[in-house]
Amino acid sequence: MNSESLSKSIQEGTVTPENIREFVENVISDQESKRWNDSEVERVLKSIFDFGLGPEQTAALTDSMRFSGRCLEWPEEWKHLVVDKHSTGGVGDKVSIPLAPALTSCGLKIPMISGRGLGHTGGTLDKLESLPGFNVQLSIEDIITQVSDIGISMVGQTEDLVPADRRMYAIRDVSGTVASLPLITSSIISKKAAESLDALVLDVKFGRAAFMKEKKDARELAAAMVDASNRCGIKTSAVLTTMDQPIGSAIGNSLEILESIETMRGNGPWDLEELVCAQGGELLHATGIAKDAEIGFVMIQDSLHDGSALQCFIQMAESQGVDSSVFESEHSLCLALGLLDPELNTTEIASSISGTISDIDAMKLALVALDLGAGRKKINDVIDHSVGFLLNVELGQSIEEGEIWITAHHRGQLSNKMVEKIKESIQITDSDFEPESRIHEWIR
Repeated sequence: MNSESLSKSIQEGTVTPENIREFVENVISDQESKRWNDSEVERVLKSIFDFGLGPEQTAALTDSMRFSGRCLEWPEEWKHLVVDKHSTGGVGDKVSIPLAPALTSCGLKIPMISGRGLGHTGGTLDKLESLPGFNVQLSIEDIITQVSDIGISMVGQTEDLVPADRRMYAIRDVSGTVASLPLITSSIISKKAAESLDALVLDVKFGRAAFMKEKKDARELAAAMVDASNRCGIKTSAVLTTMDQPIGSAIGNSLEILESIETMRGNGPWDLEELVCAQGGELLHATGIAKDAEIGFVMIQDSLHDGSALQCFIQMAESQGVDSSVFESEHSLCLALGLLDPELNTTEIASSISGTISDIDAMKLALVALDLGAGRKKINDVIDHSVGFLLNVELGQSIEEGEIWITAHHRGQLSNKMVEKIKESIQITDSDFEPESRIHEWIR
């Protein structure tokens, strides 16, 4: 079937899983006569974008992409303990960094393959690279060895994993076909499936600072990913969480690493700890380590407060190239993260009124953080790991006029426009305000 015929069958709703599998073979084929050119691939992607795919066809696309390259392989005796998580991203979203070592300390194996950020702040890999020497580019063999030895790795995608996604995403990016439910689903789940997971949890965010603004759209994406992943043989659930306010107190790569480590010392903000414990508890239950998710929640919480999660994190960091002396004291950690750089300035901003904090606009702060250099506007931009914000307050807290509520870490001077945007991001009311849990719904 050529690209025109396949596009027509997608449009008419008659495309079969076998047609989809043949399409992926044509995307990655080494045979010049069989490999489709970019225009042919784009034609099919546009048809999927315009007309969608059914659940069976989406699962076939996902599974075919998964097997377009190598997959991680695990020993029979513990392959049922291999898990991971995925988040659709947000402001201050550092959940993976304490979660993965917490899961490891509870007996699970985590070959976490993460990405970089294009937008307001860096992705998980950018945050980890705030630690000098942290090597996120391990080979498949090195990933397998490290997970076998210490139970955890946090790395970037290798050239061998899911090559079909790399080519398809590059074409989607320039053809306006990124925001398609089956294409988003297959792109995300195929990479997780290539890790040969037993269980997966998905954190799908909605709100003004999320990829999905509306809860109904987030639910639709979550349901599609859960279905495709389960059809690929992975026990999968998704949690819908809000992304209106920043997660935790830190925005910016180094600051988020510092907050993640504090969370693994039992001193993290309540909303971050809740997300870590809820998602970790779900995975402990899915793999049979915990009787139910509630018991799993407590097990993860214990690992954060007794230091075992932090020890797993430090062991991973050292295994991936970080000098152990970085973790000897708070001063050495801040120095390594660049937070004591004499060229780094701090500006404290105070509240102009007294009252109760009812809102902190994550997106407004994120856009200022991007202008400070915490993220990328273009794919080849260089991130400044040390810049960002540290919030001194949280929702529902009372604040007095003149009290500092946020500290900006920046180079040079903050412009008046930046200061105004920061001030506009906080809402203070004269009535009581009770913050709600970020967790709205589980999809299983």
